[in-house]
Amino acid sequence: MTGKLILSDGTEFIGESFGFQHSTSAPIESGSGEVVFNTGMVGYPESLTDPSYFGQILVLTYPLVGNYGVPKKDFWESGKIQVKGLIVQNYIDHPSHFESQKTLAEWLKDEGIPALQGIDTRALTIKLREHGVMLGRIIVSQQSSAIRQYDPNAENVLPYVSVDEVETYGSGKRNIVLIDCGAKENIVRSLLKRDVRVTRVPWDFNPKTLKLKFDGVVVSNGPGDPKQAKKTIKVVEQLLREGVPTFGICLGSQILALAVGGNTYKLKFGHRGQNQPVQDVTNKKAIITSQNHGFAVDMKSLESEWVEWFVNLNDGTNEGIRHKKKPFLAVQFHPEANPGPVDAGYLFDEFVSYL
Repeated sequence: MTGKLILSDGTEFIGESFGFQHSTSAPIESGSGEVVFNTGMVGYPESLTDPSYFGQILVLTYPLVGNYGVPKKDFWESGKIQVKGLIVQNYIDHPSHFESQKTLAEWLKDEGIPALQGIDTRALTIKLREHGVMLGRIIVSQQSSAIRQYDPNAENVLPYVSVDEVETYGSGKRNIVLIDCGAKENIVRSLLKRDVRVTRVPWDFNPKTLKLKFDGVVVSNGPGDPKQAKKTIKVVEQLLREGVPTFGICLGSQILALAVGGNTYKLKFGHRGQNQPVQDVTNKKAIITSQNHGFAVDMKSLESEWVEWFVNLNDGTNEGIRHKKKPFLAVQFHPEANPGPVDAGYLFDEFVSYL
């Protein structure tokens, strides 16, 4: 079945449908969202299930997708596909990996996600780089032609991706509260490897109301405009005021900055992929990181007690901040990787050392 991607400026890309055969207008379902691109060569199961992609149509620049099928949920970053649509150049329908459970097309159809192949993803990516990310719709049937364009940055989308109640993992002596703004599962796995207990709480939950003792807080990654997360910002503001060791990851970094009176801004086309080079400003060491974000912290908006920790070596934007004296730190990239390199895993060790 022929389908098309229609961008908000009217540009159309024609392709062949290999996912769910229609779209719906509800933002929590499928077919419409912000069109973004990812430059990674592998890792589509992890990317598709990354809650930071909620409300977005994902374009994969690597030309062959689907060749290793879909692994079991142990490799997913959440319990379901989070993207609202998928665009690839060449879909491979015969996976060869021994751990494959099903084909990518079967997975997409099972979860109601439309997808197109046969589109020149390099040309589409160039357009998004030149003009900036834009809204779009995937049209694969007469039913889906009437769906409206959904903008995930126009509302607070954290309730769609966060847990609904408190969950606890592990049995370590030190307890870390994870504020779940759409947390990737590998954040939990990475913390548990450091012999800590993890208490995962909803995006708007204040851990100070917990009767149990906790030693530090991690503010997770997540989708959307950080300024929409007003309740989370207020919670983090209180935690910092009381001196609780706090580590922000991706959206968590932006929320941390907003909580101390800083500002964030939208990037033209964001950073998405597993090949983003950053430099530690303090020691000039460069590492390769996995990233997925469309907003950044404005360093000029922060008070003097905050210093820039990491910068992106491609465009010079901020990739991390930390307090000069207190145990408050944050990075814009993903130290938990999956998919991607493990260069930044040591940052979990550094945070745990403050507890």
